[in-house]
Amino acid sequence: MSSKNDSGPNAARAATMNSAPYLSQGGEPRTGQPMKVPLLGGAQGWVASRARIRWFLAAASILGLCAATAVFGQFRSRRQQVFDRGDVPRWEVDPQFSRDVFTFVRIRYNSSRGWGRWEKWTIDYPDSDLNFSFRLQQLTSLKVDPDGKIFGLTDKELFDYPFIYIVEPGDMVLENDEVTSLRRYLLNGGFLMVDDFWGEREWDNFYREIKRVFPDREPINLPMDHPVFHCVFPLKMEKNKLQVPNFQLGEESQYHGVTWERSDAQEVHFRAIFDDKGRMMVMICHNTDNGDGWEREGVYQYYFREFSEKKAYPLGINIVFYAMTH
Repeated sequence: MSSKNDSGPNAARAATMNSAPYLSQGGEPRTGQPMKVPLLGGAQGWVASRARIRWFLAAASILGLCAATAVFGQFRSRRQQVFDRGDVPRWEVDPQFSRDVFTFVRIRYNSSRGWGRWEKWTIDYPDSDLNFSFRLQQLTSLKVDPDGKIFGLTDKELFDYPFIYIVEPGDMVLENDEVTSLRRYLLNGGFLMVDDFWGEREWDNFYREIKRVFPDREPINLPMDHPVFHCVFPLKMEKNKLQVPNFQLGEESQYHGVTWERSDAQEVHFRAIFDDKGRMMVMICHNTDNGDGWEREGVYQYYFREFSEKKAYPLGINIVFYAMTH
């Protein structure tokens, strides 16, 4: 919808950002001595000791200290997801603003290569969604839905939410009505983050599908001085230093330095698709896995300190804030 309408992604984004200050309640980042925050658990359990959240203190308002442990996802069917959030903290949403909170929306899609009941759109679910939502609620003053949502691209409810997330699109196959709906959603103010796909074959597949959505628009490489890399957390590093591998490779990388999952995926790409007014509609994170940085933050101390804390969370929060304020 256009900004003149009172519904659709534009209106939902405006309502969400109007309900809370940008960072701290005073409008300024809180500074001071580094604080220690317990790690959230991934599907393999939790790390009992605590790690410093140096990056978060530099730019975000810390709203509280919450301990959390493991999250165990249980899949009952391809279309209905039921999960136990374990000890990931739950917070109450003010009933008066229940529709004005940020909600992490994961997109359900079909794949050309299925893993039986473990379809690719379910990768990292629910741990990554729950952990990211918790950190966003904890570390900024943005009000956040504790549970998140899952929608297909043709679900009518999709247009009530301004931010959607697609993971592992390297084998994604869109139906014609999904192509039409996604185009309409993005042109009417919605924002899509794409994450966790590696190598040239997977890029070619995603490119083919997104060109069906926007035949006349090209993904554009983003330079590191683009505001999305600095709007909350100043990510002052080379682009390849932002590469986040899966948690096992990431832990081993402290010994051999390899963070790419495939030989043709050594270079990280951050690309975007813009509308006619220059608004970013799609942020594409290729040859990196931010979702694992969220999901697996509690598995290994080194992985948390090097990848979750310094890269996956800061970049994810930057993307959300950029999407919701532009």
